[in-house]
Amino acid sequence: MMVAVKRATYQDIVDLPPHQVGQIIDGELFVHPRPAMPHSDAGSNLGGILVPPFRHGRGGPGGWIIAFEPELHFGEDVLVPDLAGWRRERLPESPLAPYLTLAPDWVCEILSPSTAKLDRTKKLPLYARQGVRHAWIVDPLERTLEVLRLEGGRWSILCCYADDAVVRVEPFEVIELSLALVFSR
Repeated sequence: MMVAVKRATYQDIVDLPPHQVGQIIDGELFVHPRPAMPHSDAGSNLGGILVPPFRHGRGGPGGWIIAFEPELHFGEDVLVPDLAGWRRERLPESPLAPYLTLAPDWVCEILSPSTAKLDRTKKLPLYARQGVRHAWIVDPLERTLEVLRLEGGRWSILCCYADDAVVRVEPFEVIELSLALVFSR
C-alpha cells in the first residue's frame, strides 16, 4: 500500500521557527539550523571581498548585485544559496519583494556537515536546470574552493583551490581572491 506524501508548500517554510532555514526541492521540504560560525565567517568574508569591487565598483568593475542568502523561487522550488549574484543588465536593481524568481548568474554554496549532501546532489542540478552559469562550492572546514561552470546543461569543474591560495576565478577573475582571507576567523 502506497502512502500519499504531502507536497511541501511555501507555508511550511513560513511556519518554521526563525532559527531554521527551509528550502523546497521537488516538493520535499528540507530544514536545517542556521549555520555554525566557520560557515558564517566564510560567507561574510567572501561577501566582504566581492561586494565592494563588483556591487559598488570600488577597486573593480561594478555591474553586479550580490546578495547574502537570497530566497529564490523557481516554480514550486524554493532555494536559499549562501551568496548569489546577478549581472546588472539582467537585474538592474534589487526588487522590493522578499524573494527573486530570476535565476542568478552565480551562486555560492558554503558547505556545512548538515547541508553538503543537499547542496551537491539536489541544489546544483536545480541551479543547472535554471541556467545559473557559475557556481562556487566553498568548504570552510577543508579550506577549499571549487569553481564550476555550466556547459551544455552540465557542471564542469574548472578548478579547485585550497588553503591560502591567491586565485583569479570566474566570473570575478578581474580581482585576486585570497583564500586565507575567505577562511580567516
